[in-house]
Amino acid sequence: MRDFTLKSYKTLLLAFQQAGYRFLTFEEWMTASNEGRTVVMRHDVDELAGNALKMARLEHALGVRATYFFRVVKQSNVPEVIKQIVALGHEVGYHYEDLALAEGDVKKAMVSFEKNLEYFRSYYPVKSVCMHGSSTSKYDNRLLWKEHQLSDYGLVGEPYLTVDFNKVFYMTDTGYAWDGGKYATRDVVESGFDLHFHTTRQIVQCIKEENFPKQVLVLAHTLWTDNVVQWHWLHCREFFRNNVKQWAKTNKFVAIIYNRLVQWYWKKR
Repeated sequence: MRDFTLKSYKTLLLAFQQAGYRFLTFEEWMTASNEGRTVVMRHDVDELAGNALKMARLEHALGVRATYFFRVVKQSNVPEVIKQIVALGHEVGYHYEDLALAEGDVKKAMVSFEKNLEYFRSYYPVKSVCMHGSSTSKYDNRLLWKEHQLSDYGLVGEPYLTVDFNKVFYMTDTGYAWDGGKYATRDVVESGFDLHFHTTRQIVQCIKEENFPKQVLVLAHTLWTDNVVQWHWLHCREFFRNNVKQWAKTNKFVAIIYNRLVQWYWKKR
């Protein structure tokens, strides 16, 4: 069976529900009691905003509230989609990349961050932000918080800074696989859990067997789709990109070409 479809995503949500997990938004998780089995469904809307809306509708139909972090790029920042996701009762946050866009200029980046934060607050009272990995940049967006405090901007949390992943199990579908962490540049956490999965089916089975951690944060990007053509295209693209990213780590020429292609993609479209 094809994985990373809306159908397989639904089986994951149902497995959590049937096992007695309570779904919280990231904001709720940071401010409410987290006793018992709890899970945060986090979506980084890097692109394909239309797919994010389909996931949001599916979650709403199942009584699940999730958190959607939107970027400022056109592929993510689609006003009508953001409005509809808010209307469905989900949390919206800012997927910031200001330091990378400012090429390391912290003052310039903070001006941009404040402006973009206020923009997304025109749709939702944003309390959570999450860095975008900006894998082709040498600047880690999280470095903004070396000189500033989240609370100064009315923020309660940033997943990579305010979550103890030795206590909270973190799963990410980076690279279009649950074990694609080796392809990640910054979507990496220090974890006290020794659990590894490749497919959604394996995760569902582990949940059903009650061998799954009680506190869970799941990152599911917006590449999940039931559209067969799009699904095959995304799998081919991610397979190619994952291998190029690995190659670029040891080949400077490949790294330069890859970085330029990525920059063109986000600016051109």
